[in-house]
Amino acid sequence: MGKRKITSSDVARVSGVSQATVSMILNQKNNVSFTRETREKVEEAARELGYQIPRRRTCKDGKSRKLIVVFCPTLTNPYYVMLLQGIEQVAKEKGYGVFVCNTQRDLKIEDNYLKMMRSVQPLGIIYTCNPSLCFQEQVREMAEKIPLVVINNREDLMEIDAVELNNAKPGRLMARHLLDLGHRHVAFVSPPLSSRQGQRQKRIKGFIREYEEAGLKANVIVKSAGADMDVQIPSMDSEYKMGYHLTRELLREHPELTAIAGMNDMIAFGIMDACLEARLKVPADVSVIGCDNTVFSGFRSISLTTIDHFVSLKGRDACEIILKKIDSQKKYQNGGEPVSIYHVEYEPKLIVRTSTSYARTSHPKTKK
Repeated sequence: MGKRKITSSDVARVSGVSQATVSMILNQKNNVSFTRETREKVEEAARELGYQIPRRRTCKDGKSRKLIVVFCPTLTNPYYVMLLQGIEQVAKEKGYGVFVCNTQRDLKIEDNYLKMMRSVQPLGIIYTCNPSLCFQEQVREMAEKIPLVVINNREDLMEIDAVELNNAKPGRLMARHLLDLGHRHVAFVSPPLSSRQGQRQKRIKGFIREYEEAGLKANVIVKSAGADMDVQIPSMDSEYKMGYHLTRELLREHPELTAIAGMNDMIAFGIMDACLEARLKVPADVSVIGCDNTVFSGFRSISLTTIDHFVSLKGRDACEIILKKIDSQKKYQNGGEPVSIYHVEYEPKLIVRTSTSYARTSHPKTKK
């Protein structure tokens, strides 16, 4: 009868710890801490028993798991769903799996996911928005070890692969369209504009800058949600509700408005419905414009004028950059890999639909 194979259960019994502890110590899980005494006890028991650590499971071709991790701040906005669809299409074509980390714009959740990367060991990471400021140095260090791409990165501090958007450009396009239609009294409705949301602020600055150059900066009203909204767990209609409630306030406070812009399409839908509920005609009384050209923007009875910055294509590009970097690492396994930084940027495009028209010349009657 052959000799019985030594297992991790045997090591756990001899060293007086749990089987899970044995597994984590012998597999060198660096994100879990044990005392030096416990480590030495487990390692000594393993040596005495002649225990051999099982090899990790690999794919049929002998390669490690083909996994790409995607960091996403929310899954309730169609914009991020479209990005993920683009990423997943390319990943699936090349036989890669995608693991999504929904941070919910919560620093603790983002931190926990970043710590998990040491044990998950993905072959590449995609951030669908800029990493939080407090994690940018950590993300930059990760990018030196594995392929990492940021979508919408426009930060000078982050010299890493990026599929970029200069967020001032959509803001300018939105403003220019409204100016061309004769709108002189306008508002911009936005989610919270905290210090963490630099990209939102850039879009608004672009919008205001266009009006400033026309000598009408004082005629632009910015209405944003409170900072607490970004720390609440978002629901599917969170941004829609922001647009709806903030617009109701705007209509009471500023009846002179002839156009309202939304930071994104979901907010613009809320703006539109608040106007219609107040018995204002869109676009005859109030024009409405959004941004992102999400799939729903052309489906409503009043289709939404918006800005297209080719969201799905950006997701595809990000994944393709990751795969190029992975292939490059394989090709130059013995060193000498060329250093290259990819920067891809699409020019945003105005999509004119039925929610915008020429500015009215008289005040409409609104519902009290």
